[in-house]
Amino acid sequence: MRKFLVILSLVVFNTSLAIAFPSSNDAQVVYQLTQPANVSRAGTNNQQLLTDTVPPGADLKLLQVIEGDIINFTVDNLGNVYLINSKYQLKKLNEKGDSVGVFNEVRRYGNLTYIDATNPLKLLLYFQDFTTVVVLDRVLNKRYTFDLRQQNIMQARAISQSFDNGIWVYDEVEAKLKRLDDNGNVIDNSSDFRVLFSTPPTPVDIEDHNKLVYLYDPKQGLFIFDYYGSLKNKIALLGWEDFQVIDKTVFGRKGNVLEKYETGTLMLNEQAFPSLLTNVEKCRISVNKLYCLSGGKVYVYEL
Repeated sequence: MRKFLVILSLVVFNTSLAIAFPSSNDAQVVYQLTQPANVSRAGTNNQQLLTDTVPPGADLKLLQVIEGDIINFTVDNLGNVYLINSKYQLKKLNEKGDSVGVFNEVRRYGNLTYIDATNPLKLLLYFQDFTTVVVLDRVLNKRYTFDLRQQNIMQARAISQSFDNGIWVYDEVEAKLKRLDDNGNVIDNSSDFRVLFSTPPTPVDIEDHNKLVYLYDPKQGLFIFDYYGSLKNKIALLGWEDFQVIDKTVFGRKGNVLEKYETGTLMLNEQAFPSLLTNVEKCRISVNKLYCLSGGKVYVYEL
């Protein structure tokens, strides 16, 4: 089993940058992004995001309401929607709303923790209680399953698809990021995060985009690694739900506020939607649409 090296770089900025967002009908807000000289043991600066009060924004245009006593869902980058109803049936709808696949064995594996539709041809289901991974094809036929415990991964919450059609897993017992192949065998792992960080992250989400691996911990923020395990950045985006990466933009939700962080430009944008996002259980973004789960229905809005 090959271990990839963790290469740590020192990045220190002594200046602060004021970022003004242009006024609009929705909101006007100015952020100050400061990058202090204090450096963590991991060797990268922990960016501090300072914001003022964000005015509420206008509601978005409602395009569609998907009904069906829905308890969970996700979307892929083609606009397909994957729905879990209260009877633990998984259904796939295409962009036109037509049903193109059904999987009826969700309950067999316990409570579904996570659905990953990063690759529309390969759907990943994760059941944390039994550390079981189920992989489906594009029409929701079961391809294979495996138990992470067979690789001595006894506790894992964060999991996602990897760049090579494998799987990223954060092993909470060993505090290591691991990459598995299609058969569930560990082929790469990082160094021990307990050695690298004074307080190791406890990620709840992992995303693989543009040759970078994003680990999100609501209490510590966003950790960005390359495929060799080098920590590229640590950003204090705290308290997010519904973490998501699209290209070089990171999205998250705090209550009824949507936040968007541009990794290339260091720009952070917040937009409040009090009436739209109140009591929302989950949000996802895809193909210029915002999908919100509330009261057993998925509401689709135009962005």
